[in-house]
Amino acid sequence: MAGKKKGNTRVIPGFGLTLGITVTMLSVLVLIPLASVLVYSFRLSFSEFMDLVTTRIVKNALITSVVCSAVAAVINCIFGVILAWVLVRYEFPGKRFLDGLIELPFALPTAVAGITLSKMYSDTGMIGKPLAALGIKVSYTKVGLTIALVFVGIPFVVRAIQPILEKLDDQYEEAAYMLGASRRRTFFKVILPELRPALLTGFGLAFARGIGEYGSVIYISGNSAKEHTQVISYVIMQKLNYLDYESATAIALVMLIISFLVLLFVNIVQIRQSRRTNNV
Repeated sequence: MAGKKKGNTRVIPGFGLTLGITVTMLSVLVLIPLASVLVYSFRLSFSEFMDLVTTRIVKNALITSVVCSAVAAVINCIFGVILAWVLVRYEFPGKRFLDGLIELPFALPTAVAGITLSKMYSDTGMIGKPLAALGIKVSYTKVGLTIALVFVGIPFVVRAIQPILEKLDDQYEEAAYMLGASRRRTFFKVILPELRPALLTGFGLAFARGIGEYGSVIYISGNSAKEHTQVISYVIMQKLNYLDYESATAIALVMLIISFLVLLFVNIVQIRQSRRTNNV
């Protein structure tokens, strides 16, 4: 009797109710909106869908979004590791303030960030003016677009790596040093393998955020079809302005598939890394 009672004990009281609320909220906020994308997209025939997504404007915008997002995610991975390392391994005045600034891209409205960045990096801006004197144009180019994506994506990488660095045992580094390994070899052979799953997670999240970003890139990119600075989210907004919901959702479906595949790849790598670690 006691065993039966113990087996029926639930960790969370009202499990059925809480599960129902969870599934309902998940359906309303995630599943139903995603299903609506599929419903509107399927109003187009397959030939119409392919003709739409392979048009010159859509294809160029998609390439621009994917390439710039990937480059920005790689940059974020490099500097995200450095930032996380400094915040975890060193003590200095203003550390808490700097740690709080990492969250600024989350709290700041993306439109405000876009206006600020476009002004700063314009030919008359504080940063853009000296760069323009050197012949480097940032605003209204893919360079400016990438900078905006770096700005909105850096918190994903830093926050993914910080907990791993905090839990990383210093004994591994000390053992590597005692065995004669240099600092560089210790980082790439001991520390980086432990950070790889979190680093891939941060990359995937920053990349997925970059593909769908609108507010922070709409001003600094210039949206020029001739210069190939139009992003795919801007093309979707154009379709919505013309009340072409089928075309807008069809393009959104392509973005959704790309983001899903990237996150799926990251999860597969994480699972394999976890299995390898557990086997060791």
